[in-house]
Amino acid sequence: MSADSTDIVIPYKQTGASTLSDGMGMREMQAMAYEHRNAPYLLLKSPPASGKSRALMYLALHKLNQQGCQKAIIAVPERSIGSSFQSTKLTDGGFFYDWHVEGRNNLCGTGEDAGKGKIEAFQRFLDSDDHTLVCTHATFRFAVQEIGDMNRFQDTVIGIDEFHHVSVDEENKLGEVIDRVMAGSNAHIIAMTGSYFRGDGVSILEKEEEDKFETVTYTYYDQLNGYRYLKSIGIGYHFYEGDYLSALDDALDTHKKTIIHIPNVNSSESVGKHEEVDRILDQIGVVGERIGNANINRVTTPDGRSLLVANLVDDTKEARDATVHYLQNITDRDDMDIIIALGMAKEGFDWPWCEHVLTIGYRQSLTEVVQIIGRATRDVEGKKHAQFTNLIAMPEGADDDRKKAVNTLLKAITASLLMEQILAPTIKFKPRSRIKPEQSVPSDTRIIEDNDAPVSTRCADILEGGVTEYIADIAATPGGVKSIGGEPDQANLLREEDIKLVLRRREPDLPDEEVDLLANEIHIGLAAQAEGGLVDGEDLPEDAEIMRPPNEGGHAEQDNMSSSEPSEPSNDATEGQTKAKMVTRYEIENPDTTGQTGDPKRAGEKFMKVGRRFININDVNLDMISHINPFARGEEILSKHLTPERLSRVKDALTMPRNDVTEEEAVILLPRLKEFFEEKGRPPKLDANDPYEQRLARVKQYAEAYAKNKRTSS
Repeated sequence: MSADSTDIVIPYKQTGASTLSDGMGMREMQAMAYEHRNAPYLLLKSPPASGKSRALMYLALHKLNQQGCQKAIIAVPERSIGSSFQSTKLTDGGFFYDWHVEGRNNLCGTGEDAGKGKIEAFQRFLDSDDHTLVCTHATFRFAVQEIGDMNRFQDTVIGIDEFHHVSVDEENKLGEVIDRVMAGSNAHIIAMTGSYFRGDGVSILEKEEEDKFETVTYTYYDQLNGYRYLKSIGIGYHFYEGDYLSALDDALDTHKKTIIHIPNVNSSESVGKHEEVDRILDQIGVVGERIGNANINRVTTPDGRSLLVANLVDDTKEARDATVHYLQNITDRDDMDIIIALGMAKEGFDWPWCEHVLTIGYRQSLTEVVQIIGRATRDVEGKKHAQFTNLIAMPEGADDDRKKAVNTLLKAITASLLMEQILAPTIKFKPRSRIKPEQSVPSDTRIIEDNDAPVSTRCADILEGGVTEYIADIAATPGGVKSIGGEPDQANLLREEDIKLVLRRREPDLPDEEVDLLANEIHIGLAAQAEGGLVDGEDLPEDAEIMRPPNEGGHAEQDNMSSSEPSEPSNDATEGQTKAKMVTRYEIENPDTTGQTGDPKRAGEKFMKVGRRFININDVNLDMISHINPFARGEEILSKHLTPERLSRVKDALTMPRNDVTEEEAVILLPRLKEFFEEKGRPPKLDANDPYEQRLARVKQYAEAYAKNKRTSS
């Protein structure tokens, strides 16, 4: 039985910019990447369907023809993606060279990826006069291990598609191979990923290796806002009780081109993969003729429509290869209607007409969520809306099972809300020290005033291009999940606990003041999105109350945005704003005719709405938005779309009586605990109404237990 459901719908402007080509045939993202063509190590972060494959062709061809490289090896995660790198006449679009791959050097055909024949073909390629080869990650990894001598990769450019498969984990052999190639040869590395983060939290490369890479980031927002046809994306979730197959009718619209991802066979939602496929087919309609040797059937719906449905779950090698071959050669919208998959049809899978991905069960990796959504975000004529739906079980059962189920539920919602952040970022960041004279800065850019003490290169790189992946980690922390679960006033905990913990774990070499600065800016960006994003100055309401500093520039302090008058400034400067200008008070401009819509004095400015007032994004500081829960929308969604009884289940399952404070969290919050003692003259209480005080009380418990254990052990 289906329970409740909801959608987040994200609209886009359809400017067409991301799909237009320049004089060399390059789209916007490809031209951005090509500007970095001379970098020996390049990391390209760009969403699915943005044209990464062709960008890699442009880069590799320049290195082969202009930079002394003799060979290009392209490694993809699975065979079906190899077709993205087939021979292409780039000169037709105005480029200098064509991309050509000899048939013998396309190792993504049938056969085992680690088979002896493919390893021998790889070695033959290195010994030949051929210039380009395409293979799977597995073939590349086994071939490098077989060859042993990294000198064989001198003057070679290696492109790694879906680079998030690489990690420093000792079990990750692909990461080890990349490290060996970089250390033992002068090979150029071009790494590409459609994900901004890994789902397991493990770094992709060792820090000293990652620092060698130049990074190009092209966001989902840049891409989707620049599409011609796709106007909006919906991110939704349906909650069901009992058997998910009984709720499928409410989530599946057979009029839409759909990929259905059934649950992992080891998950609680699974009832047996082959049985699930059969029951899904029966729900779609009456199964008819099979198409050749492939696992593709015509299915007649109850209203008489004939649909082509592909089964990628079947394990039979011959049938699966025939099905993959059919799907790789689709050229028309009517060639396929529904695909049922288990481990396939995710990253790199290209079916442009797909408009709905229905995913059953929680996906533990947020990377996987991003990749799945990417299957529906291709821009194609006739497709105005793309939809991602996650069908999730309602929490039920014994205490431990219920807690696990609710945690799963909330993480799924976290992932969905996170996707809204990734798909529609509202604020860009740029240090003043990186703005060149006469350089034009977009109005949605928040300028960090660091001329007097410039931030480090790493900090500046994060501000300009890497904030999104930190938001990903923050959203998956306990504080992020609790915020979505409806625990009030989580803003302080998120700033002090989660954001800084993530930053310090991922960036151990950054000084504390830069960690504080980044935490502040990330939190402001999250709060802006939670409040509905930025408003163009020319679109302000006629009666808008605009908060502004009495002097030009800078960040100002404001304690209570709900009062009718600006409050007196705090005596304590907000931590982490040593890199930003500060002013001591705000003035309120109550416009009559001067603040009307279209006022030229406001054109080109971006404002954040806080309460009833509007503030230029360059004038916002953390004190002003600290009461905003960045993930409050999760609570709103749960409250609105779950019955009181079901919502009670969710909230009850969040109660964790054990002390879950970590040592890292205690180190961060101990100074706050001391401040609390000094200010209140008493210790914090576990039964306080303020969750922040409750948390400090748990930190106190942790510190006392830690000290006691120390004394006992000594």
